[in-house]
This record gives sequence, C-alpha cells and structure tokens, in this order.
Amino acid sequence: MRYCKKCVLPDSRPNLTVNDDGICTACMSSNEKPKVDWVNREAMFQDLVDEVKEQKRNYDCVIPVSGGKDSTWQVVKALEYGLKPICVTWRTPARNGLGQKNLDNLISLGVDHLDFSVNPKLERKFTLKAFERFGSPVIPMHMAIHALPMQLAIEKNIPLILWGENSAVEYGGDDEKLKGMEITRSWLMQYGVTHGTTAQDWVGNDISMSELAPYHWPEEAELRAKNVRAVFLGQYFSWDPKLTAKFVSEHGFQAASDAVVGIFDFADVDDAFLMSVHHWLKWYKFGFTRTWDNLSLEIRAGRMTRTEAIEHLKALGDETPHKEIEMFCEYTCITRNRFFEIAEKFRNLNIWEKRKGTWQIPNFLFGDKVWIDEN
Repeated sequence: MRYCKKCVLPDSRPNLTVNDDGICTACMSSNEKPKVDWVNREAMFQDLVDEVKEQKRNYDCVIPVSGGKDSTWQVVKALEYGLKPICVTWRTPARNGLGQKNLDNLISLGVDHLDFSVNPKLERKFTLKAFERFGSPVIPMHMAIHALPMQLAIEKNIPLILWGENSAVEYGGDDEKLKGMEITRSWLMQYGVTHGTTAQDWVGNDISMSELAPYHWPEEAELRAKNVRAVFLGQYFSWDPKLTAKFVSEHGFQAASDAVVGIFDFADVDDAFLMSVHHWLKWYKFGFTRTWDNLSLEIRAGRMTRTEAIEHLKALGDETPHKEIEMFCEYTCITRNRFFEIAEKFRNLNIWEKRKGTWQIPNFLFGDKVWIDEN
C-alpha cells in the first residue's frame, strides 16, 4: 500500500491512484477547485434552470432524497432557483427515527414526495446475495437510488434530475470524462457502487427480472428520447460537506448526537445499520475505513493537518460496529459467525498478512497494524 503524502488515503481505495510525487488523485482534484470559475458555473446552472422552466412541465426536476444533508441541500437549491421538484426516496429497510424526522422536514420545505418501498422479501434476499457475492450489502441500495429517479423522470416526462456531488471529483478518479456535469451509464458502472453490475446481472433461479424492476436503469437512449438530463449540483456550486451541513441546519436538518460512521455527525444519520456495515467492510477489503475518507476531506479543506489526522487514527482503536452487525444479521437471517465467515472471504491478501495467529497490515501508515480476530 502507498499512502498519499497530503491526505491519509491509501492507493488500495477504489478509483484512487497515487502519482510518482506521492499525491493521490482526490487531492489533485481538490487542488483544481480554487481555479474553477464558480460564478460562471452558477450562471450555467441558471441557464439550465431557464431552459427547463421554459418547457412548462408539471414538474421541472426529480430530486433523489433520503432526508440527509445532501438531499436537503439539493431541495433548498432547487427551490431557491424557482424549480418545481418532485422528490423520490428509496426507503431503506434500516431507516431510523432521525432519518424519518429529517425526511419529514425536507418534505415540509415545500415539495411533492414519493417514498418507494421495495418488496421486503426480495430486498432482504438481494441484500444477502450481494453481501455473499461481493462483500457489499448496499448494492441493492445504490442500484435503486439511481434507477428510481430515472424511471420516474421518463414516466412523468420530467426533463431534469438533480444529484449532489460527483464522487469522481470529490474522492478521486483517473477518467476525466467522468468528472463532468452529467451522470452517465459509464459513470454509474464506475462509481455507482454496484461492482459494475446492473439489475440484469442478478437474475437467477431465485430472482426474476420482473422482481428486479425497481433496480433497472433505463438505457441512455431512453433518457435521450425523453430529453432527460441528470446533473451534479456539486459541479455548479462549490462542494464542502461541513459548509453544506451548516447551511441545511438553518433549514431544519438535524445532525446525530454523535458521528454514526466516521467523524461527521451529519453523515449517514438516516440509516440504522446498512451503511455502518458497508463502510466497516472497507477495513477487510482496502485497509482503511470511512474515518480515513472524512479525515482526508478535512485535510483538503485546510481544517486539519495530516499529522493531526494520523494522531486521530492512532487514538481511534477498533471501529467494528458490533451493534449494527447484530442488526444486519437479524435482518438477513444469518448468524454472527456466518457474517464473519462471509466477510473473511473478502479480506484483501495483498494487504493483510497473518503472523502468529493474528492478521496484520505490513508497512501500515503508522506502524504495523494488528487486527486481533475475536469473533
């Protein structure tokens, strides 16, 4: 593993590379942000708004929402520009009380809203299947949250879909074509968190294509035929998670009492267990966790030094979300032992080495990291 010399991310992170100077692609993207003419970008968004409103549709745009800070920000921005949105939510089976409260607040800002629940028997089966196949229980989530807005836009003849940040920019990527304004099929395959699969790839004896309808991404030709565009608001307005959180708190959004995952108390607050399990599995697969992502964002924003981030990681200790793993096991009807048997299949042996009965990451960021398996 090679670690970025500016932030703390390793090159084991998907879609991230470290160049010969020791700087990762995410940090290089961040260095370009001050050079962006954000006044011009905002003018470009105004032109897009004018173009959409001229069409005089029943709805100007679809906004995928969870009730989190990002989707609250998307809604507020749309309303500020006079757009009439319809919001759609993939209802997580792990929605918690704070998530519902924030979603209710988002709707109260003045939007129509659809709360879409997938057949719970199918979703449970699909979630377990994704965990067993790729060690990624959130593939159904990410497949549906991208599919439902596109399906709705086509069905209701809505010309625009408004997303938040472009993760190819915020978290690093080598393909400049995927760092643009619009979300495309190529972007979904690379950054859609589905391991490059589509709904068709999950059809089998136990799941039919018709059952997977909520997860089906329309083809680009279908979207073009309806003149539907899907864009990232974070490409028109400078994106900073802390500033966004402060902004939406003034519009009723409530953070958690403590950080659910990582270091931000405003992130992943709507989900009781799926995201915690998803982010923790990065430890087995890539040798880092959500905390590393968050700390690296703080370094790039100039609010923390790399030395401070490393000291934070040293003091952190074990991040295993035991309570959330128990909830996930109950949801998928598997035992705790079975959970760790599956997780162990995805331990990255290019990173981990077993020494005297314990797993260790040689050449770890701050000395060899020992993982004592107590499960």
